Amino acid sequence: MFTGIIEEKAVIQNIDETSEAMVLTIQANKIMEDIQLGDSISVNGVCLTVTSIHDLSFKVDVMPETVKATSLRMIKPGSEVNVERAMSANGRFGGHFVSGHVDAAGRIQSITPYENAYYIDISIPETFMPYVVLKGSVAIDGISLTIFGVDDEKNTLTISIIPHTWEETILSSKKVGDPVNIETDMLMKYTERLMNSQKNHSAGITRETLSENGYM
Repeated sequence: MFTGIIEEKAVIQNIDETSEAMVLTIQANKIMEDIQLGDSISVNGVCLTVTSIHDLSFKVDVMPETVKATSLRMIKPGSEVNVERAMSANGRFGGHFVSGHVDAAGRIQSITPYENAYYIDISIPETFMPYVVLKGSVAIDGISLTIFGVDDEKNTLTISIIPHTWEETILSSKKVGDPVNIETDMLMKYTERLMNSQKNHSAGITRETLSENGYM
């Protein structure tokens, strides 16, 4: 489990590829302080497992399904990536619940500077639009962000980036047309699953019962 608060920008040192899978060697600084074999690390929002540690670098395996479903297939040696260690039990929870299980790759449609912020429009597959709500949460390349605009006709969402996030993450290197990993709010998906699974039950879960019990 992650929070979507990026700890640092790391660098892809090496990529070993087969026809469908990858092994990444990633150079980092801050997160190397207490990294252990088997740890979960979010790399551009993708939960990957540490398989090897060497001084200031570590290795992770990227299985075929993850290569197909995420933007990791586009990275190259020298590329910067957002990294975050799994949330510690005694840590502050500054973002939102991020699982590291990317839903799909979206695509940047526009980047607009405005005062001290950047507005970014991102298109996502129509399938995931029901989980996108105004003022709701979304993880973009692992970054916990608030949704400031939703366009159901264009299947796009809009996020606003403050200077600190712009400078401390890889968003500042993105261009129009670039892919980004999207993870929608897991609580929205759990709620939908609960409601759908109870549709045929006489005592099913409704919006009213969810609201009465503090879930909406």
